[in-house]
Amino acid sequence: MPQKEKDPYAINKRIRAREVRLVGDNVEPGIYSIQEALRLAEEEGLDLIEISASANPPVCKILDYQKFLYQQKKRLKEQKAKSTKVVVKEIRFGPQTDDHDYNFKLKHAMEFLKEGAKVKAYVFFRGRSILFKEQGEVLLLKFATALEDLGKLEQMPVLEGKRMTIMISPKKK
Repeated sequence: MPQKEKDPYAINKRIRAREVRLVGDNVEPGIYSIQEALRLAEEEGLDLIEISASANPPVCKILDYQKFLYQQKKRLKEQKAKSTKVVVKEIRFGPQTDDHDYNFKLKHAMEFLKEGAKVKAYVFFRGRSILFKEQGEVLLLKFATALEDLGKLEQMPVLEGKRMTIMISPKKK
């Protein structure tokens, strides 16, 4: 069977090393010459697959190559399913945000944290409003304390240019 150029693993005659470390089922683990390893694989009617080419000597396994590729794809798919996507929701305030707007945005932040998303809240200073840095910091800290039962503060308020930012991540259930 001809091998495609895009195959990620070297198999059988494509393995270039003189000696290989053989591991796997039905085989005594150890270092074998390439001819001996190929003979053992042929006896079992399976392929010699180079698992780790960077090792010295390279690590090989005797398996059915198609079955091996299938298991690798399956493993990657499982890992992808287990990994979680981190969603960051942003909430923007002005330095003089009044109570009604504040409460409205607080309710949204609570919903976001309940859904498991991170919340990035920031106060945006325009023009001369940068003079009210303290007001912005007080607002963000008040916001963080209101959300204490749902999430934890990842970073204290940080001023970056015209924005003062905090990050709140949801608490584990």
